[in-house]
Amino acid sequence: MHEWRPLRDEYLRLLLRLEGAADADLVPCPRCKTATPTIRCKQCFGGEMFCKECTVIMHAKNPLHIIDEWNGEMFSRTSLTALGLVIQLCHNDCVAPVRVEKFVLLDTGCIHELSVDFCGCERRHSTQRRTALLEKRWYPATHDTPRTAATFNFLNLFVIQTHQAKTTMYDYYMTTVRSTCGSGKKVPNRYPELLRMVRQWRHLQMLKRSGRGHDQSGVNGTKLGALAIECPACPRPDVNLPEGWETASPEDRRRFLYILFIALDACFRLKRRLVSSELRDPGLGTGWAYFVEQEPYRQYLLTTTNETEMSTCSGLAALDYANTKFSRGYSVTGVGMGVCARHEFVQPTGVGDLQKGERYGNTDWIFCAIMRWKHPDLPKAISYDIVCQWFKALFDRLLKMPAAVRFAIVTSLFRFVIPKMHIHSHTLACQLTFSLNFLPGAAQTDGEGIERPWANLGGVATSTREMGPGSRRDTLDSHLSFWNWSKLIGIADLLRRRLDKARVEEREQREAFEAFTAEQGERVEGWRAMVHAFEANPKATNPYESTAKALTEADVRLRLAEEEAARGQTSLHDVSPTGFIYAGLDLEEQQRRTRVSIELKKAQTTAQKIDILAMRRKLTRGITRFRKLQATYEPAALQALARRPADPEETPERTPLMLPSALTAEERKNGCMAGVEYTEAIARDGQCSAALLRLRNQLHIKSRFIVYKKHNSRHQGANTRSRALVARNESKIRLHSEKYQTAWNAIRLLNGGNPKAKQRQLVAEGEVIEEENDEEGWEDGDGEDNVAGASSTENRRVLSWIWTVTGTMGSDVEIEEALRIEWAKAYARSRRWKEEIRLLEEEYRRILLSFEYEAQRWEARVRAIPVSEVELGYAQGAVAYALKQAAMYRDIAARAVITMTEVHRGKGKKRMVPVLEEDEGECGAPNDHDREREGGGGWGGQC
Repeated sequence: MHEWRPLRDEYLRLLLRLEGAADADLVPCPRCKTATPTIRCKQCFGGEMFCKECTVIMHAKNPLHIIDEWNGEMFSRTSLTALGLVIQLCHNDCVAPVRVEKFVLLDTGCIHELSVDFCGCERRHSTQRRTALLEKRWYPATHDTPRTAATFNFLNLFVIQTHQAKTTMYDYYMTTVRSTCGSGKKVPNRYPELLRMVRQWRHLQMLKRSGRGHDQSGVNGTKLGALAIECPACPRPDVNLPEGWETASPEDRRRFLYILFIALDACFRLKRRLVSSELRDPGLGTGWAYFVEQEPYRQYLLTTTNETEMSTCSGLAALDYANTKFSRGYSVTGVGMGVCARHEFVQPTGVGDLQKGERYGNTDWIFCAIMRWKHPDLPKAISYDIVCQWFKALFDRLLKMPAAVRFAIVTSLFRFVIPKMHIHSHTLACQLTFSLNFLPGAAQTDGEGIERPWANLGGVATSTREMGPGSRRDTLDSHLSFWNWSKLIGIADLLRRRLDKARVEEREQREAFEAFTAEQGERVEGWRAMVHAFEANPKATNPYESTAKALTEADVRLRLAEEEAARGQTSLHDVSPTGFIYAGLDLEEQQRRTRVSIELKKAQTTAQKIDILAMRRKLTRGITRFRKLQATYEPAALQALARRPADPEETPERTPLMLPSALTAEERKNGCMAGVEYTEAIARDGQCSAALLRLRNQLHIKSRFIVYKKHNSRHQGANTRSRALVARNESKIRLHSEKYQTAWNAIRLLNGGNPKAKQRQLVAEGEVIEEENDEEGWEDGDGEDNVAGASSTENRRVLSWIWTVTGTMGSDVEIEEALRIEWAKAYARSRRWKEEIRLLEEEYRRILLSFEYEAQRWEARVRAIPVSEVELGYAQGAVAYALKQAAMYRDIAARAVITMTEVHRGKGKKRMVPVLEEDEGECGAPNDHDREREGGGGWGGQC
């Protein structure tokens, strides 16, 4: 830019020079050599000027170019129609052409008014006009006597822009208007016609790409879900699974490769106002792609109007919408959807409208509509954020479903789980029962992938809100189809990224697990047996569960939500007071984790890659949303923040959130909604209880780590590994410690700043822990002198208050339990990463088979096309399109092979990855050796 700045005058002079004729009008026309050139086409010959007659002749095949005319002083916009060009859409020997003046054509970058000749002789037939326009690649606005059309390019560009950039049709149309005439001159208004043309065009493209034009039953023979794009990596019998897969017993270690993961969720942004009706605006193909068939769905929901409201242990925001208070003025309050949990493909007939929140009836139907297409012998893992409540009477409700949608629930094997991020909002019992981390065969499935389609669809929510029911479903079907296609063409890149990460992470987890296991001696076999017994029978003793019971944060949150519901008071915001407080506490936890991560990165005590910028960006977004909530519930906090001097070096992790405990008593009284300080006090009490329990567990583990290091670690390698274990554990200790201290201090401030006073007037249960002498507390580093049994001052050591606060001592039994839980979780992590590698390899094998299956389907359609003299042109085009589609799928497969087998090098060194053989032990123990393999080498044998 520094080099370009001195050239600005030169560039500007040249741009102005192009606004003139540059003496071209003083020489004869370059084509006829006689007439004076006065016409310039910017799209032809670099803007060279020709005479009017030559311009018309030269543009007979390019009638949509934009033309300027030189009047001796300047160029002014004209058109080929004004110069006399008439577009012939009739046959060559037509004796009675019918001319249509001011025929409006929407083209990329311009709206044209043309003169068009249609056929008017005895050979004319009723379809001539629309046929002639379509053969010209112009789409007619009406099927009878059209006077408006849009070019295929114009429609395709809009579809791409609205799918990728979520451009609205109005913005796209107005962009074309501004491009036609930027001075504000009126152009023909064809926006209503464009709405109709685009809707028809998108529907026709979905039919065409699904092979309906090659089927003898035609469009009306389309079956439910036939227009949907299916996931090529998920298990599909008779498509990508090996023969005999269904005979694999539950004990077979390969059985988990055939698990189908489905995630369910609802989005409340995709509302629709109470406008239009099904009669006035029916869908063009509702039920053929992603939305469920509307009429059976509606009839079923009429039978569930008296359904009991869902109760939950989670307090998720979605459940607040189960009430009717957000449905006024809306015909649809949201959308429920199912996707494959690992690859995020929206399922055929897996989307349905919600009327009054996330009711069981809606979800049950959507679930059945998805499952009826799935093989009953496939084991299935169903992820849903409220699955702990939804599944309780699920099978009883499914038995009441209509036969058309009900699937084989008796023979199907289901496991129900909660997404990994959502599970932390549930009670401890739910976390232990429905965790994907502890589910054999779950690999690294997180169940959160369904949030990504919601984020993608958020951009069209404002447009679809005002649409009629049919238009809205057709529009969303089109966007969902684009989403699935984008996932399909990127599936190989996704699998490669995940596989590279999984190989590295599996090695790290395996090495950490082996080091931990070596320290535990003979206990390991008993712990391993306990884990396997629990996996075989969930009613057996849970190895991940602690017998030390305490009030969890989820329990407190549930109690507060129940109290709010019992009071029945009108909420000032979509987010309740409890939601507001917990939003602040969640941000506070993020700040703590970010601070610890920054310190770990500086100290280089972990091999983990920590993206500090991403963590700070996420924090900044969360704080911005929280400030908006504070304007409703805590305006005094915003006033206090405004009085603070600005600090340009303040980072998001150090930004004060200003919860009620950070304000003075006077500020809370006059500048906070009544009751929020009580809510914070209760929530802080839950934080104290949970943090103490977790802190004690981590200190137990640290004790064993340090004792083992002192007595068993010799030489540099062993010492380094032991110190790394202690350092990682130390970060957890600091998190829990800081969490407790912050919560305790908040309770103290809410009580007027007296650290010794009880909190019974604010805290209904429990009491604040009085601070005691903690001189012998844990220090950073190894801390050998502070470990029981290792200290030389044991006779003078005073037991810390944290071991007695819940009424139990830090006994050997408690230490044993803490170690068992930590070992069981490490064992689960190691196995899940090992499963992830095997599952990713299996998914790669599947996508190649799926692509070949699609290619063969298109080739079969070629053979099914009847060749007749009457429709010879159609047959040729249909064959050409089918072969092009088959070649496209094989090209995608070829690129997938390249992606998965290419050598990935980092910093000039080949990546070392473990090779997992088929003869691994049942506990996931590695072989005795690793082989060096470049990138994805070794795939050839699996293809």
